Amino acid sequence: MKVVLASKNKHKLVEISKITQQFDIELVLQSELGMDIDVEETGTTFEENSLLKAKAVMEATGLPALADDSGIAVDALNGEPGVYSARYGFDDSLDDWGRLLLLLKNTEHVPDGQRQAQFVCVITMVTPDGKAIQARGEIHGELLREPRGENGFGYDPIFYYPPAGKSTAEMSPEDKNQVSHRANALKLFYEKLKEAGYADK
Repeated sequence: MKVVLASKNKHKLVEISKITQQFDIELVLQSELGMDIDVEETGTTFEENSLLKAKAVMEATGLPALADDSGIAVDALNGEPGVYSARYGFDDSLDDWGRLLLLLKNTEHVPDGQRQAQFVCVITMVTPDGKAIQARGEIHGELLREPRGENGFGYDPIFYYPPAGKSTAEMSPEDKNQVSHRANALKLFYEKLKEAGYADK
């Protein structure tokens, strides 16, 4: 099944493709179809934004569309940055690294033992016949005080995953794809795909 990824993030394409290829889903980027769709993320939850993106891309392409809305939620910041992870600070001059440093600065006061955080991912697929399949995945850990590791992207270098004893940026892509929020969401998503008759049981 050919599915359009409602994202321009090549890191996400690589990570999601490695997991979905075992589901017999062929992911293509919007750009491969000559599309350049910017969807305004006006939702206040990962679920709302994921659905908004998938629906807009499905309507524009006429193909099933898969959207991922994800971010990091820090307990001591009442769940921030959350859905605003990719826009944290609301400063266009900040890149991923700048937002990571801002989060470290904003959590300097949070003592060790109270730095719990989770990565959250919501995957939504919307089909031309109006069906929507959605799944949420999480991975729980804590914020480091300085970046560690060269792999991953976004906030991975400051997210410590206790079962592995390292940050998600220190994990190999293969190991991360076994336990990440995105992997957990996609595993549940695949079960829902089977229930809906879109994948072999």
